[in-house]
Amino acid sequence: MTALLRYQSGLLLRSQRWLAPLLLYVAVVGVGVRAGEPVLGALGFTAAAVLPVAAWSVRICVTQEPPAARNVVAAAAGRGHAHLAALLTGAAWPVAVAVVAVLLVTAAGDRRGVTAFAAASTGLLAALACALTGAAVGALSSRPFLAAPGWSLTALVLGSLLALVTTGSPARHAVTALVTGARSTTADPPWLACAGALLLAAATAALSCRATARLE
Repeated sequence: MTALLRYQSGLLLRSQRWLAPLLLYVAVVGVGVRAGEPVLGALGFTAAAVLPVAAWSVRICVTQEPPAARNVVAAAAGRGHAHLAALLTGAAWPVAVAVVAVLLVTAAGDRRGVTAFAAASTGLLAALACALTGAAVGALSSRPFLAAPGWSLTALVLGSLLALVTTGSPARHAVTALVTGARSTTADPPWLACAGALLLAAATAALSCRATARLE
């Protein structure tokens, strides 16, 4: 699996397809978050913005290989393992970017009534919940479930929106906790939302890998 992860990461870096979602995230956070505003509300926005970016990143990694190269890797490692490596790679770098963003927003935000550690830990958990939920959306809106680019992109956009507004979504729960906490200057870390997002992402990855393995 380590070799597959290095292979997928190398493909992603060389392709430079990661630039578009990264620039989108930087632009959205840069416009939507201002220095000196209540830190919990700013962290909620920062976490929510990473969801579509994670979905987009996963779709990029799942579709970045030419068919011939995909078949060679599948023959060597199995389609299921190769697909899992693509999913993990696509989910990993948005999490890393979100961690940096959360730390910067925590440093620049108004932390009156909230310690830096409490704000950062709550923001990191919310960002992780949103990134994992986005990764699940990306996995469901890509191959092997949707191969046509038009339908895949439509499902990705709609799925990202629904994940942010649907009751019961781990991402919505995490963001709501931060936005609500901004009014009272206290917010409980969204452990439950993070655990739910992890289970959702794991179940989606397992389903996607099993469906891919059946193509062998």
